[in-house]
Amino acid sequence: MFTGIVEELGEVVAIEDLGDSSRFRLRGPVVTEDAKHGDSIAVNGVCLTVVDTADGEFTADVMAETLSRSSLGALSAGSRVNLERPMALGGRLGGHLVQGHVDGTGTLVERTPAEHWEIVKIALPAALARYVVEKGSITVDGVSLTVVDAADDYFTISLIPTTLALTTLGIKKPGDPVNLEVDVLAKYVERLLTRGTPQAADLTDVEEIKEMDR
Repeated sequence: MFTGIVEELGEVVAIEDLGDSSRFRLRGPVVTEDAKHGDSIAVNGVCLTVVDTADGEFTADVMAETLSRSSLGALSAGSRVNLERPMALGGRLGGHLVQGHVDGTGTLVERTPAEHWEIVKIALPAALARYVVEKGSITVDGVSLTVVDAADDYFTISLIPTTLALTTLGIKKPGDPVNLEVDVLAKYVERLLTRGTPQAADLTDVEEIKEMDR
């Protein structure tokens, strides 16, 4: 579980094509200072498993499913990436609950600079639009952000100087793809409302099983 508060602007060192997958080597001295084999690190919002670490770098295997459902397949050596370690239990939740499971990709449409911030418009798939609401939370390339405007095919976000300076959102150009993860709570609510409540007979069966176990 992550918070969407990027810890470090890392870099892709190398990508090895393994046929049905790829092995990424990434530089991130901050996120690797206590990382070990099997740990998770979010790369542009995608939760990856660390294979090994050395000298401020780590490697991770990226399956074909992840490459096809995220923008990681568009990366190359030298690409900058947002990096975040999982949240620690008992720590502060600075952003919102982020799983690192990308729901789809969007496209940066336009940037509108202001005096101290920048408004960014992002096109999103129609299937994700119902989960995006004004003043709600969304994760863009692993960055926890608040939605300014929400439409059927796009949303806008307001980026402060810190976000522009310390994440890849400061260097993204119109036409660039971005990873999107919507609020998981919205998806759970939709699922529960769609399925309805359990039938009374099902609840009775559960109580009968409990009686047999006593």
